[in-house]
Amino acid sequence: MKKTTSQQARKQRKWRANAPLHKRQKMVSAPLSEEIKKKYKRNALPVRKKDTVKIMRGNMRGHTGEVVRVDLKTLKIFVHGVTAKKADGKDKERPIDPSNVQIIELSEEDKKRREVLSRKLEAK
Repeated sequence: MKKTTSQQARKQRKWRANAPLHKRQKMVSAPLSEEIKKKYKRNALPVRKKDTVKIMRGNMRGHTGEVVRVDLKTLKIFVHGVTAKKADGKDKERPIDPSNVQIIELSEEDKKRREVLSRKLEAK
């Protein structure tokens, strides 16, 4: 899929809505905490399940929790303990935009992620 160069908002939205999976994975990136930035020499990484994040914007600002799920279709993440009350009184997971969180602790269970993190360190 060709990257869009249009400045029209409708074409930008259409490109994001029709983006392939490998592009969507990068769209769920979040900034890293200062300690992790210094350690890995990176500013942001795609959010993964089991990462620990701190919410920086919205009603739940300051809440820290583990990522339960990453939804690539809607480009949202779900954090443990962040819920919204439904009309019938039940709690429902509340989707959060990854740009509104900061990754505090990385889950390094995935072999590919460890490779990506070490790649930049080895290059320098």
